Amino acid sequence: MTTLFYRVMGLVLLAVGFQAAAASLPSYEEVKSRYQASDILVLDSTGHLLQRVRTDFQTRRGQWIALGDISVALQRAVIRSEDQRFYAHEGIDWRAIASAGWGNLVRQQHRGASTLSMQLAGLLDDALRRGPSGRSLAQKFDQARQALSLEESWSKPQILEAYLNLAAFHGELVGVDALSRVLFQKHPSGLNAREAALAAVLLRGPNAALPVLQQRACALLTEMASPQECQGLGDFFYQTLQRRSAPWADAQGLAPHYARLAVGQLATAPQPGQSLRTSLDGDLQRFALRSVDRHLRALSTSNVRDAAVVVLDNQTGKILAYVGSSGGLSAASRVDHARALRQAGSTLKPFLYAQALEQQRLTSVSLMNDGPLNLPTGNGLYIPQNYDKFFSGWVSVRTALASSLNIPAVRALVMVTPDAFARLLVRLGLPLDQAGDFYGYSLALGSADVTLLSLSNAYRSLANLGKYSPPQYFQKAAEAAEWKQIMSPAAAWIVGDILSDRQARARTFGLDSPLSTSFWTAVKTGTSKDMRDNWCAGWSQRYTVGVWVGNSAGASMHDVSGVSGAGPIWHDIMAYLHRRADSNQSPAPADVGSTMVSFQGDIEPSREDFFIGDTMLSHVQLAQDSVLEGHGVPRIVAPVPGTILALDPDIPRDKQQLGLLAGNLAAGRPERVSWRIGERILGYGAHARWAPWPGRHHIQLLDEQGVVLDKVDIEVRAINVK
Repeated sequence: MTTLFYRVMGLVLLAVGFQAAAASLPSYEEVKSRYQASDILVLDSTGHLLQRVRTDFQTRRGQWIALGDISVALQRAVIRSEDQRFYAHEGIDWRAIASAGWGNLVRQQHRGASTLSMQLAGLLDDALRRGPSGRSLAQKFDQARQALSLEESWSKPQILEAYLNLAAFHGELVGVDALSRVLFQKHPSGLNAREAALAAVLLRGPNAALPVLQQRACALLTEMASPQECQGLGDFFYQTLQRRSAPWADAQGLAPHYARLAVGQLATAPQPGQSLRTSLDGDLQRFALRSVDRHLRALSTSNVRDAAVVVLDNQTGKILAYVGSSGGLSAASRVDHARALRQAGSTLKPFLYAQALEQQRLTSVSLMNDGPLNLPTGNGLYIPQNYDKFFSGWVSVRTALASSLNIPAVRALVMVTPDAFARLLVRLGLPLDQAGDFYGYSLALGSADVTLLSLSNAYRSLANLGKYSPPQYFQKAAEAAEWKQIMSPAAAWIVGDILSDRQARARTFGLDSPLSTSFWTAVKTGTSKDMRDNWCAGWSQRYTVGVWVGNSAGASMHDVSGVSGAGPIWHDIMAYLHRRADSNQSPAPADVGSTMVSFQGDIEPSREDFFIGDTMLSHVQLAQDSVLEGHGVPRIVAPVPGTILALDPDIPRDKQQLGLLAGNLAAGRPERVSWRIGERILGYGAHARWAPWPGRHHIQLLDEQGVVLDKVDIEVRAINVK
């Protein structure tokens, strides 16, 4: 009896007390301006959406959607389901209240009579929020008063628009934008009658069982003159509700890794709904993604699945493109490979030679011996090898760096010392966490782990003639960091000139490769041990581009080097950047001089080259003819003394050849030495090949006067050789 009394009294209070003053509610403009999406919108430099980054994990809210952009079918379904006389009443539907009261008192039915205006008042006023056991009588009375007040200052379209943007539909989905883009994977303007019916019945019972939702929706569709939509409704509802945690539809998803990186760079914690304009060029980002996808698909048979790209503006340091993953091609698409630590390979050599040039330990024409090298370490001998397993003999620094020869780089590090080189790399922003002695001489060949982002920015320092500044992440950059002069401008300029020299790199890469462009660029590749990583980094007059290709888990690629893996992507992006703009080499610093240089015995062709200060010279010759000081006379490297060879009886003898290799010789001078067995000359130069025959053989290495420089004895065995 007490319950019936309060119900009756509630109806009386509503009937006579609705004119009482109501608490002030915010205006439509205030509600709309205070609305916050659950994501941060990461924009490109022109304000276009790149990525959504969720920061509110309690609810999923999209953008505020204007009523004109919301499906008419949804508007009709919600009004029909929740408030049929919405456009006729002034906030309270007395007819619905009387009908609900009669049903509650006489038929013991639990029916509500809240209008959309009353429900919106409950959403706007925390004091009117529904508790675990529903709203109290006092709350319902205040809710009715607030609805009357709301109708006096808000228009009907504003009330409906706000309600559809603030109402909870299902689970964590709040508002029509989140509902449409998650459950239905479309914009709110595109919802059809069936989708609208599901949305409307979810408002009445967000957690109702599927059969209940189906029954209610079918009844609603019948009332809306669309009974044919009831067919297959259960399956449709089931499939739709399975998407309640689906990714956001129509989200650009162009820069997921960069978006999180940029948000992390903010000085204060970002607020949900905040827009963040970054430095990224949206068109360039799309092109970089397409280039990565195209080239990785071409390399799929070579066990390549991942790639990363960083593009920087040389002057400002702004990041213009940032691809952290190959997306669907990757087995670890959420890993940001642009910030993952990977072995640097030969990409550290330019900094090493810049340091040696600055200290005037070397010039660009200094001759380095690309021959066998054994360096004692605490763990035994360190025996570096070239990528192609061959030796080039005497080569200039220009050739050694441009052609990425390993052994000359190790010899340069012996001069500079690993510790000094490691300190330089740290000053350039590379994340080395150990002193140089930890890496030892292998640091010359990139044994340290770096990130693509830090490596690309270090190359940007070379582009800026040795000046370093950190990268910038936003279109409106924070106060620019002070530039630091890390390397001498002269040394950085000469290294750039070497890396732009197509002739100098031809020994390893040929004249026509992805490293060659029709405009001025300086570029370097790198491949880590066992082909786990390959890199291509370089710069033009205005841009620096870095590319990494490999596998997230560290699996080796199949015969993929920097020039075949990362190089084509680098070339694509550089060509795109300069499709309308040329690139020219910067003027040489004042302390860089040039002159024509010739080499003793034509070890290398005569050319104009560049020097720092008073290191200039016009003719280069070996200090001890063709012999490296302290290493004795030219010698036979292969075969070693006592070698025993067994010929295969199933292979023709003229197809079985033994490689002859001499060390400590000048490159390009084959007339200096010859190979002999008995009275027979087998060949000339540091490399020769011989088709052996059975027996014991005495192999001799002769100088140009026929004097024996070295000799080895070997044995060849065979049975019935063809």
